[in-house]
Amino acid sequence: MMTESTDRWYATGRRKSAIARVWLSPGSGKILINKRSFEDYFGRATSRLVVMQALELTENAHKVDLMVNVRGGGMTGQAAAIKHGISRALEKMSSELRPVLKKAGYLTRDARVKERKKYGRRGARARFQFSKR
Repeated sequence: MMTESTDRWYATGRRKSAIARVWLSPGSGKILINKRSFEDYFGRATSRLVVMQALELTENAHKVDLMVNVRGGGMTGQAAAIKHGISRALEKMSSELRPVLKKAGYLTRDARVKERKKYGRRGARARFQFSKR
C-alpha cells in the first residue's frame, strides 16, 4: 500500500519571467522567501498584500507555513508568481478550496508579458515622429 505524504504540498507559480516554487505545510503562518523572512524580502506593502491574498481569502493565513524559492523578474512579478504558487498549493492541500480560488482568479496564470520592440519603430507600438516636409 502506497501512502501519500500529506504533511507538505508543492506547487509552482509563474508571472512574467518570475518563477516561484512553493512548499506549503501545516503550521502557524511563518513565511520564508529565499531563506529570508517575508517582511524582510518584500519591503513594499503592496507586494506583501498580493502574496497574502490567497491565504486570507481561504482563511489559512495563520494555519500554514510557507517555504518559497523565487527567481527571475522584478518584485511585482515575483509577488504575483508567489500568489499563483500559493493558490495552487492550497488547491492541492484541500480540493474544496478550488471554487473559491477559481472564482477569485488566483488559479489562472496571468499571461500578460511585455510586447517586443518592432523594427522600424521606436517601441512595440510607438512610431518615430512623422514629418511631411
